Amino acid sequence: MTKNLLAERPVYVVGIGFHPYRHRSDATYVTLGLTAVRQALDDAAVAWADVEVAYTGTALLGMGASRIMLSRLGSTGIPMTQIENASASGSSAVAQACLDVASGRSDLALALGLDKPRGGLPMGPAEAGMANLEGGTIVPFTHFALLASEYMSAHGVSPEAVAKAAEKNHRNGANNPNAQRQKIRSLAEIMAEPISGSMTRLQCCPVGEGAAAVIVASEEAISRLGLDRSRAVRVLSSATRTERLYGPGEGIDAALTAETAKVAFEQAGIEPTDLDVLEVHDAFSIEELLYTEALGLCQPGEAASLVANGQFDLGGKCAVSPSGGLLAMGHPIGPTGAGQIGEIVRQLRGEAGSRQQPDARTGLAHMVGVGAVCVVHVLQRG
Repeated sequence: MTKNLLAERPVYVVGIGFHPYRHRSDATYVTLGLTAVRQALDDAAVAWADVEVAYTGTALLGMGASRIMLSRLGSTGIPMTQIENASASGSSAVAQACLDVASGRSDLALALGLDKPRGGLPMGPAEAGMANLEGGTIVPFTHFALLASEYMSAHGVSPEAVAKAAEKNHRNGANNPNAQRQKIRSLAEIMAEPISGSMTRLQCCPVGEGAAAVIVASEEAISRLGLDRSRAVRVLSSATRTERLYGPGEGIDAALTAETAKVAFEQAGIEPTDLDVLEVHDAFSIEELLYTEALGLCQPGEAASLVANGQFDLGGKCAVSPSGGLLAMGHPIGPTGAGQIGEIVRQLRGEAGSRQQPDARTGLAHMVGVGAVCVVHVLQRG
C-alpha cells in the first residue's frame, strides 16, 4: 500500500473560499481568484503573510498566471507552483498542498482552483502524434450517451432513472449560492432537449468560470496561529492514480475510480459505508451511477434504484453531490476539484444551511480528468 504521510503528520482544512461559478464574464481571472483566496483567508482567520506555499490548479489560463495574481495580496516570495491536470487540476492542487504540509516542508498551504474559458479546450493528446481510433468523431456527450445506453441495457434501467440523478443535483444546486445553475428542474424538463441518444442538455454540465480556494494547515500551525480547532477538518487520505491497461470493454474511468478509491479508503482506514457525504465527478448524469458503484457504495446496477428511493438525497444514507455536483454547481475545470473539497468541509462543519446532510462526519471528493487521472480525498471532522 502507498505510504500515507497524512497519517504521520496530520493535515487539516482550516479555510475555504469561492468565487461563484457562472457563465463567462468580462471580469479578469485575477478578480475571480482573489475573491476565493480572500474568502478562504477570512474563513481560516489567517493573514496572507501566514501562507508559506501556494498551488494554483488551472487547465485554461496558460503560463505564469499565479504570481501576478497572488502578488496583489503581497509579494511575500513564497514558493508558487501552477498545476494542470485536466478536470482534476484543482484536486491535484489540493493534493500537493496536503503533501507539502504532511511532509513538514510547510505548515500553512494554499490550494487554489481557477479558470476562465477562452474559446475551446486545448487538448495535449491531439498533438501527441498518435492516431486516435475514433478520429475525434465521438464528442464527450456522445461518449457518455453510449455508456448510458450500455448501462441501461445491462441493468434494465430506463432513461428516466438515469435522469433522476440530474433531477436531484439540480435540486441541490438551487440551494447553493455558488452554483452556476440555481433552478429546480422537473424530470420532464430534464428529459427535454436530447442532444445524443438519451443524453439531454440538462444532463450535461455547464463549463463556465469561477474559483475555489482551500487552506490546509498542520497541528503546529493551528496552535501557533490560534485557529479554531472546532472548524478544522482533517484530510485522512489523498490518492492519485492514472489509467493502466484494461481489458476489452472495461470502463476506464470507472475502473480507475475503483482503484484510486481503494487506496484512499485503505489509507483513511474507513469503508465506503462510512461515508455521509460524497462529491462525485458527474459531468454527465450517467457518471453518478457509474462512480457511486465503482466507489463501493452499492453493487453494479443498483445506483439508479438508490437515487430513485432517496438514498443519495440529503437526509439519505449518503448525500451525493449536495453542492449540485458538476451538473448544477458547474464545471469550470480548474476550480471544480477544489470546490468539491470546499463543499465537503462545509458539510462536515455543519455549515451548509438548507442543503446540510444531518450529522455528517465523513466525506469523500472524487474527480476524474482527461488522460485519464483520478484524484480522491477522504475528509473527517473530529
